Amino acid sequence: MTAFDVSPLLRAAIGFDRMARLVETARAASEGPAYPPYNIEKTAEDSYVLTMAVAGFAPDDIEMVVHENTLTVSGKAPQASDPQRVLYRGIAGRAFERRFVLADHIVVEGAGLENGLLHVELKRVVPEALKPRRIAIGAAPRAVIANEQAQPAQAA
Repeated sequence: MTAFDVSPLLRAAIGFDRMARLVETARAASEGPAYPPYNIEKTAEDSYVLTMAVAGFAPDDIEMVVHENTLTVSGKAPQASDPQRVLYRGIAGRAFERRFVLADHIVVEGAGLENGLLHVELKRVVPEALKPRRIAIGAAPRAVIANEQAQPAQAA
């Protein structure tokens, strides 16, 4: 993939450093390893589920951290109980780290491990102060009406 340098675009921009980090993180994630495989599903208008195939990992082997709109899922390789007993190892059990950039106001609601699949529930929770609100239009406030009556109309 061709690298795209956004620094010339940001020379005259102030406060867009977060956007530059977002572009760099997305580029690095696309070039990263493909293990473990994952799916992202939209389950409702503002709900998502991230599913990762982590066969062979126990809940204690997996760590999830959310920091500055980035979800990091990492797993340490489980210790084999008797390595000499395994004749062929086809199930990948190596350590991994996956990073996902989260949009603003996306929160992790929970996670569960079932049948070798890690399910992470995500939801967009927009604060009330940022939601659009309808303003009712009524009669003019009394102070405005009284002020208009006190000033005589100027002749043209």
